[in-house]
Amino acid sequence: MENVSLKPQNDVSENPHSGKGRNRRRVRGRFSIFNKRSLYRGLHFFKVLGPGFVVMIADMDAGSVTTAGVSGAQWGYKLIPLQILLIPILYLIQSMTSRLGCITRKGHGELIKEYYGSKWAAFATITLFLVVFSALITEFSGIAASGEIFGIPKVFSVGISFLILLFVVFTGSYRKAENIALIFSLTGFVFIPAAIFAHPDYHQLVFKGLFGSQPLGNKDYIWLIAANAGAVIMPWMIYYQQSATVDKNLCKKDVKLAETDTLIGSIATQILMIAVIVMTAATLYKARIVPSTARDIGQSLIPLAGKYAGALFAVGLYSSSLLAAFVVSMAFTWAAGETWGYKHSLNHRFSEAKLFYFIYIVLIFVSAMLVLIPGIPLVTIMVDVEAFNGFILPIVLGFLIALAGSKRILGEYAYSKKSIAAVGILGLVMVILGIITALPQSWLNYIHL
Repeated sequence: MENVSLKPQNDVSENPHSGKGRNRRRVRGRFSIFNKRSLYRGLHFFKVLGPGFVVMIADMDAGSVTTAGVSGAQWGYKLIPLQILLIPILYLIQSMTSRLGCITRKGHGELIKEYYGSKWAAFATITLFLVVFSALITEFSGIAASGEIFGIPKVFSVGISFLILLFVVFTGSYRKAENIALIFSLTGFVFIPAAIFAHPDYHQLVFKGLFGSQPLGNKDYIWLIAANAGAVIMPWMIYYQQSATVDKNLCKKDVKLAETDTLIGSIATQILMIAVIVMTAATLYKARIVPSTARDIGQSLIPLAGKYAGALFAVGLYSSSLLAAFVVSMAFTWAAGETWGYKHSLNHRFSEAKLFYFIYIVLIFVSAMLVLIPGIPLVTIMVDVEAFNGFILPIVLGFLIALAGSKRILGEYAYSKKSIAAVGILGLVMVILGIITALPQSWLNYIHL
């Protein structure tokens, strides 16, 4: 008897020549390709991650921590919506630097020199130095304050930090230095558990903070808005991110991922600002304590929120200040090399780029020593930093907008006129707010709100 197959002849799942069988294989193939591409893109993103994220977390420096702490202590949760509104401003401006770095593979100072001449490049770099040097004193003040919260003499905290900053740049490569900077960045996230330990009132946070009324008729509140928004973009941030992008050897294919890196950093730094506001709103605001320095904030937190909240605040303040000290000093060190044409890469050995490393060492050494001088007016210096920023930022933003909008420089990647106009308007607002912060607060009495 002839053997007869019991299997249906129209079984498309087994028939390799059927239309449905081929479709299923195509779908499986597409999913396989999609998964491989997603995995590759994800792994490649972690290679690109760094310049944008690091510079954004560095923006949450000692001055920003103090501003956020005072904001929460004076006005509770009211200034949280402002921190959210500042995210797109941060992203729009800083993403320009990452694109310029990826496409041209040149730092900010080098591009200014190439397209506008060595005199303009030198002028921009010298003005940057004024901001950088003042900012470094602020960062070492934050380092000293973090130790003093627990009675550690500033000579120890500042001295050890100086040695750490030396170690970072002498690791032998940009990537090693960046990995250490990323550790500093992630350590700053201790502000979030510190805010939780402060036991905030979540009902008030939502309905009086996120969706509550804004006392825009109050002059003190307007001044704090200016203080928070005016310092959101610092000149050294623009220089650092573009130079770091170049030193990391990012290129045209990395533009989108570099912008994603910037976006993540923009969101993260504002989350940390919100965490500090929540922390002081839940404690100092309730106790009617208005601090004037970061040390005052940390010492006031301990009896109100417990030693864990105080300890986490001190750790966050220290790591944020240390990270900012590295970023700020590298911004000028890179810019000087780009402007005056000597070797300026962390991938060079000391013997290959002596002047580059010498400038970095002198910057952090002198600023650290100044902080150790008894009776130095650190609060006044912090105000001066805001003043320098407000007056110098227009110069840096002007060059940034001109470079980012030039098709001769970026070609098809050049920003549109609408984007340039939007960034210009936002930049002008930031400059005005920065100058308002630098002026004596009493001048607001002459304005009728």
